[in-house]
Amino acid sequence: MEEKNYNSREGGLQRFLIPSPSSITQEAVSQPKCSFFQASEKVETVPKAGSYADYIFQKEAWDPVQKGQFSNMAASENAVSIVKQTTNQTTKSAGAGSCILVSTRQRGNSLLKYLRNVPWEFSDIVPDYILGETCCSLFLSLRYHNLNPEYIHSRLRSLGQSFALRVLLVQVDVKDPHFSLKELAKICILSDCTLILSWSPEEAARYLETYKCYEQKPADALKERTEKDFMSTMTECLTTVKYVNKTDSCTLFTTFGTLFDLANASREDLSLCPGLGPQKAKRLYDTLHEPFLKTSK
Repeated sequence: MEEKNYNSREGGLQRFLIPSPSSITQEAVSQPKCSFFQASEKVETVPKAGSYADYIFQKEAWDPVQKGQFSNMAASENAVSIVKQTTNQTTKSAGAGSCILVSTRQRGNSLLKYLRNVPWEFSDIVPDYILGETCCSLFLSLRYHNLNPEYIHSRLRSLGQSFALRVLLVQVDVKDPHFSLKELAKICILSDCTLILSWSPEEAARYLETYKCYEQKPADALKERTEKDFMSTMTECLTTVKYVNKTDSCTLFTTFGTLFDLANASREDLSLCPGLGPQKAKRLYDTLHEPFLKTSK
């Protein structure tokens, strides 16, 4: 230690001790006077996980509130998906039963009292009537349409493309329906709907019953029935010639007997048959003597 004297400003002498480097110990340098960076004993350290999966499991155990929130979100998503599946199944099987589903907005319609041959029940549906799995119907009074022309547009927009067959059943209850029907026909063409006209509630009910009764039946009843006997086959063959009808075909076979004699008959012989004039005879003769294959010139 060195001892030095310094003069103060007040004129007195003051003595100061200046420490030498040898007097400074190693312990005084290494130990701080204040522990500013010392961790508190209450702070919990994160344990080292063996793997990422262990870390995730420990994190879920430390935060049970957050785990409950995620489980609630997953449960709500599952509930929404179940509701959607139930709605789709209900819409698909809405018309699968044996009864007609009638919308509640059709209460008071005089048509309902004539639905006697097919059971029906009220239901909360978009169309007025569901006649099958792929068939539905909207009912429209022409008198109401003249008073509210925008009603049918909103109904068709709400219906969309949910059904393959969409029937617009119109009850004609005005004196001059031509202009309104022409307008509705254009609407049905643009919206891909089938327009059915009825002049009474009873007739409208018959249409609904018929659609429901023929729901599962094939289209064979609508097709033309052709007989397989010789006369029916020859009649179908000859009527393909222009201007030759079924009566002319019967007359020709009654006169000539066979197809061979008919094909070898002259134009004059054909024109002598009752009901066949020169024009029909000429067209039939040219058809019978025309070659099957066209020759190149």
